[in-house]
Amino acid sequence: MRQQFTIPRMAFCLGMAWSLTLNVAAQQPQPGAQPQAPLSFFVTSAGSGQGANLGGLAGADARCQSLAKAVGSTKKEWHAYLSAQAKDGQPAVHARDRIGKGPWHNARGAQVARDLAHLHGDTLELARLGNNLSRTTALTEKGEPIKGAGDRPNQHDILTGSQADGRAFADGADHTCNNYTSSGEGSAQVGHFDRTGGGNTSWNSAHGSRGCSQANLESTGGAGFFYCFAAD
Repeated sequence: MRQQFTIPRMAFCLGMAWSLTLNVAAQQPQPGAQPQAPLSFFVTSAGSGQGANLGGLAGADARCQSLAKAVGSTKKEWHAYLSAQAKDGQPAVHARDRIGKGPWHNARGAQVARDLAHLHGDTLELARLGNNLSRTTALTEKGEPIKGAGDRPNQHDILTGSQADGRAFADGADHTCNNYTSSGEGSAQVGHFDRTGGGNTSWNSAHGSRGCSQANLESTGGAGFFYCFAAD
């Protein structure tokens, strides 16, 4: 028995075929489209839970590596953007020396900086230009935004232990919570990822924390988050 196609049935079939065609086309690479740059920069989606005690630089690096691996990162060498102060005969470590040469892109493919000079504003021209690290580009490894000024809770304080040029402090005061091993006494220098708050727009060197515990970091607008950069 030959099946009779009514006008509504024919319209439905044509609509389904057209929808299938569009779906297939959407999955094909568009002519001239550039592939998205792989993840090479993020803000940690969670802190250690122990305030500024990250297990030292090695512990912070391991956390960057683990978070990146969990989202399928193709980059192999991840370092935390943290400076360590000279202590017990060990030389200072500068955050800018740990993160490769760039460029760096977030989880959505947006470039935050093209190189170290651009990231830190090493020249007057670059300082005026500014890098592309901002509230809209400083995302977690999952591509999610962080709560900033005006949100509840405000978590814009990002641990860096660094001066604005990305280098460690050398004044004898504690700016790193004992090189990220203390969750009690001390202080850690933080930046504001959203470039706002307290009259300071620095992403990496806005002010010192009230202390090193989780509660103290939260009370000054943080959560123990830090930046991670792919160094390879």
